[in-house]
Amino acid sequence: MDIVEIIDKYGFATVAAAAMGWFIYFIYTFITTEVKVKLGEASGVLIGLIDRIRMLDNDLIRLRSKLNTVLEMRENEKEKQHGNSDNIKDNNLPLDRRRPSSNREDGNTKK
Repeated sequence: MDIVEIIDKYGFATVAAAAMGWFIYFIYTFITTEVKVKLGEASGVLIGLIDRIRMLDNDLIRLRSKLNTVLEMRENEKEKQHGNSDNIKDNNLPLDRRRPSSNREDGNTKK
């Protein structure tokens, strides 16, 4: 049968509705079988990339803190060599060594 005979027999509205129904079914099956699978794979890859970016960010933070520590240690060494030991920042020492608990030079509290 020709398309013209089908339209003549059933009418344009009926043929157009049937064609639209077939088109909607075709698009639905294509999306559920092809596109949905690809989106799932892409989502997994995206999650992996986000995890890698977070790890790199953490590594950068660690490296920056190590670099700051090394630079501060170099600065302290330079100040020690020039005899300015009064102004040295000793951030690497524990609290009990930074600030003695008594006025004695050795830091002991016993008399």
